Amino acid sequence: MPSPVAPADGVAIRARGLTKRYGSRTAVDGIDLDIPTGVIAGFVGPNGSGKTTTIRMLLSFVAPTAGTAEVLGVPVDRPGDYLPRVGALIEGPAFYWWLSGRRNLEILAALGGVSAARVEEVLAIVELGERAEDRVLGYSLGMKQRLGIAAALLPAPDLLILDEPANGLDPSGIQDMRRLLARLRDRGVTIFISSHILSELEQIADWILVLKEGRLLFHGTMADLLVRRRTTWMLVPERPELLDPLVGLLTSAGYDASRHNGHVRLEGLQGRAAAVNRLAMEGGIVLDEISQVRSNLEETFLAITDGGER
Repeated sequence: MPSPVAPADGVAIRARGLTKRYGSRTAVDGIDLDIPTGVIAGFVGPNGSGKTTTIRMLLSFVAPTAGTAEVLGVPVDRPGDYLPRVGALIEGPAFYWWLSGRRNLEILAALGGVSAARVEEVLAIVELGERAEDRVLGYSLGMKQRLGIAAALLPAPDLLILDEPANGLDPSGIQDMRRLLARLRDRGVTIFISSHILSELEQIADWILVLKEGRLLFHGTMADLLVRRRTTWMLVPERPELLDPLVGLLTSAGYDASRHNGHVRLEGLQGRAAAVNRLAMEGGIVLDEISQVRSNLEETFLAITDGGER
């Protein structure tokens, strides 16, 4: 088994100008990225944006049309030098449903030249030890997904690539998946996860990549992405009949204000709440409430992809 040594520069996945064309259609359009080791990197984008094609190139399932990519410091045209250190779960796990979870893993371990002792280790990691003797046919969807991750973990990989691992899971299954991924990150495994469940990525991802129509629109830390969140302020005057006068007062002062469901909605205030409060008081309007509402990851994602922001 290869030694689990991280790349010297601390980058798990690197791409420069990575491109994939199918005839006249460009599925992935010259993307540049660097994903550091030891993070959970969320890969998001609308359906057909090129996420799966990118993953397939990283796993050497398909060859790039142009550009370069490295996984764990090794070019993707040398898959034998890095794939033994990569675990992957793509398009759902496939098992012998009439066999037990443990037996399925034992077969995969034997085929992959992995020690049988590793089976017990991965069953413990994904918390399936108590159901290991049950037939996979009786597993819930969440258990099947966890068994798929157990299979991907058999070679003790440095990098785990998951394509929509929470797809179809109920809230309990999503929580189980979140805890599992956090434990794996804490063990030093870098996780590259494609998902359309943005609220889930917001809670667990350290790094985020946003793809649309094959182009990378954002690439960086989750904190950097959330800095771009739009902030809206909601103002409530002491008396409801002062809503329209408050809108007029703020608009005349150059603010983007409008009436909205019993509030005055104010965009782009950027920390000037005290100035707005003084303006209202000088206009004879007492504010009963000033509250801040920030857009979530899904709204920020839509703003980026709809606006084509680089």
